[in-house]
Amino acid sequence: MRAGVLPDRYGRAVTLSGVTSDVTDRKAVETDRESLLEALAIEREHTQQALRGEKAFSGLLMSSVPAGIVAYDHELAIATWNPVMERLVGLTEREVVGRRLSEVIAEDVMEAMRPRVEKALGGEAGPIEELEFASEHGPSLWLETQHAPLSGGDGQIAGGVAFFRDVTERRRAEEQLRQAQKMETIGQLTGGVAHDFNNLLAAVLGNLELLAKKIPPEPALQRHIDGAMQGARRGASLTQRLLAFARRQDLKPEPTDLSSLLEGMRALMERSLGPLIAIDYDIEDGLPPATVDPNQLELAVLNLAVNARDAMPEGGQLVIRLDKREPRRSLGLFGSYVRLCVEDSGEGMDAETLQRAIEPFFSTKELGKGTGLGLSMVHGLAVQLGGALNLYSEVGRGTIAELWLPVSAGPIEHVKEPVAMNEAAPRSRILVVDDDALIAMNTVDMVEDLGHTVLEAYSGKQALEILQSDAEIDAIITDYAMPGMTGVELANRAREIRPGLPILLATGYADLPSGTTTDLPRLGKPYQQRDLSEQLSRLLTQREASAGG
Repeated sequence: MRAGVLPDRYGRAVTLSGVTSDVTDRKAVETDRESLLEALAIEREHTQQALRGEKAFSGLLMSSVPAGIVAYDHELAIATWNPVMERLVGLTEREVVGRRLSEVIAEDVMEAMRPRVEKALGGEAGPIEELEFASEHGPSLWLETQHAPLSGGDGQIAGGVAFFRDVTERRRAEEQLRQAQKMETIGQLTGGVAHDFNNLLAAVLGNLELLAKKIPPEPALQRHIDGAMQGARRGASLTQRLLAFARRQDLKPEPTDLSSLLEGMRALMERSLGPLIAIDYDIEDGLPPATVDPNQLELAVLNLAVNARDAMPEGGQLVIRLDKREPRRSLGLFGSYVRLCVEDSGEGMDAETLQRAIEPFFSTKELGKGTGLGLSMVHGLAVQLGGALNLYSEVGRGTIAELWLPVSAGPIEHVKEPVAMNEAAPRSRILVVDDDALIAMNTVDMVEDLGHTVLEAYSGKQALEILQSDAEIDAIITDYAMPGMTGVELANRAREIRPGLPILLATGYADLPSGTTTDLPRLGKPYQQRDLSEQLSRLLTQREASAGG
């Protein structure tokens, strides 16, 4: 509607003149157009939001997935390179997008991947595999990888996509587990062989000692006997190192002041290492005592020092450090420990040698210069004490050997004066129990040579039958490792039959079942007649004293 007012000659509004038109159809068209434009605007906004959301989701997915993602086309040009790949390889997305895979990935890795890439471009997904991924822009890694085809919007294969997951730490843990299992297997085999060999040496040494008493006093014959005994003793020393590696040696751990122990070794260390090696001590004040076997620990430290000397043929510096530290989690130790370090400035070891350093019989020294048992013995001792041996070494930068030793819960005990033994022990009837006839025969001969009467048994069952009889028995000497019944089990049964009966356990190691303890005195194999005599004298004298009291 359009209208206007017409006034009269006096200016008064008297007439309204206008035109009214029907614009319904036009308004309908305009309304439809506005609605369409509004709808188009809304649709455009939704589309833009969807695109922004898809892009954001895609970016979030690419950055949050804990795997490297690489997309490539048929020409192997890289289209996608997510942040995880940036961390794995050391190249940013901007540096690699548009470049070919072969320009970014090492040639040998690319050759290993090529069959999987070709399968992906052909529409076939590959299996999950592991490969060593080397890049000149970063460290070598072990990656778990899989290739799959990448389809375009039209359903055609537009390229391929590869997924990479870093499994380096898992591989390292698996390798450490395999190494630990390998060392445990070697230890079990070594301990068994060493124990049996120890028994044989006990027979050799015992018979040589008895033979030396009975041959005519001729220098030539005595020289042969002495040579045989020295060889047997050297063999016994080797078996003790093997037993130490296998953690089956008989230790006598006690609270020990390590500062005093090292100070007491100073002169021995200087003589053993010679004038070309400068020895420095760095010992922390106020250290608590550690639970160790002092004699075995001295031998271990000396072994480490001699190894260090051999790594410095032209001379150098040896530093012995002693401090209290919390062990690293990687060592698998919990609690308080004293750390004893032996550090040298020698030739050092490469990674492969370092990994095998504690294996028995492994040695880098020339033939005849070493047995390869030094570090294995130290390792076995540390583990048996509840600690650890840890080695650090680099070629040309020397070696650091860390011995982690548990802090003692109790104070240092003062050494008691030994009770005087009655060497002329009363002649007694001794029951000798050993399943090995050769060892039993040797023990019987030595005991009879001491003037005692001997009864023999070749098993725990046979020994119990003798004890249940009316036979007079003053003491028992029994082996520990016997089939059917161990020496400890025999001792427990024997004391039920004859309470207070003195029992001596002869063994090369204390391989007691978990949770089993015993107060039996022990005679370490191989032993000499003098050792046997002292132990028997102590047992029989104590029995006489108890009976008299």
